[in-house]
Amino acid sequence: MTINGQALSSTQVLAVARHYMPVTLGSESVSRILAARAVIEKLADEGQTVYGVTTGFGQLSRVRIPHDQLTDLQHNLLRSHAAGVGEPLSEEVTRAMMLLLAASLARGNSGVRTEVVQLLLDMLNARVYPIIPSRGSVGASGDLAPLAHLGLTLIGEGEAMLEGQRYTGAEVLQRAGLTPLHLQAKEGLALINGTHMMEAIAILGLADAQTLLRTAEVACAMSIEGLMAVTYPWMRVFTCAGASRGSRSAPLDCENW
Repeated sequence: MTINGQALSSTQVLAVARHYMPVTLGSESVSRILAARAVIEKLADEGQTVYGVTTGFGQLSRVRIPHDQLTDLQHNLLRSHAAGVGEPLSEEVTRAMMLLLAASLARGNSGVRTEVVQLLLDMLNARVYPIIPSRGSVGASGDLAPLAHLGLTLIGEGEAMLEGQRYTGAEVLQRAGLTPLHLQAKEGLALINGTHMMEAIAILGLADAQTLLRTAEVACAMSIEGLMAVTYPWMRVFTCAGASRGSRSAPLDCENW
């Protein structure tokens, strides 16, 4: 699958998260990423005051950051927000989360370098999975802590899994033949500013719910057949009177099975 900044379908996310479909970065995305990055670098080089690029964050937004400390600022942002707790996310949720983050950055609106998106995809294809505690999201304000844990692996910190073994971020990248990043202006902010964990969990949960519904319909249909039950309750004149689309369609689905 090639990502070019397009919206991904749930089928595509499931193909990568559960069936290990390889992912590549398309040329259209590369062009947009380079154009956006040029804007960020110009702002940083000129020393203009831009939130999260040449300033601190939150209450420190009025603090100007010297040019030679911009990399440290982005690294420290990941370190300070990597404060999640709880059991780690499952492999499939982590894979979906990595894909959704890469697809978001590939739109070319975040100002990151191509290397950031490419390393995310290289890790995904090499089956390197950051260890991400499942508790720490702040909802609509973003999955800040979970994404920070993900981002740490990109800079060779934190912990990650490879072939069922747990390694430090530096070790896992070395074993996979990948090079850690030195984040530049705005890149740490771009990595944690999203809701990709919630989206990943929602997509996988919806797919499981749809499978459960189909399974329940088949079980119901088989029970009716085995018990030789009367079928007039399934007549369209009754089922079409339902208040919701689901209450109208489920009986008909059972009848079709």
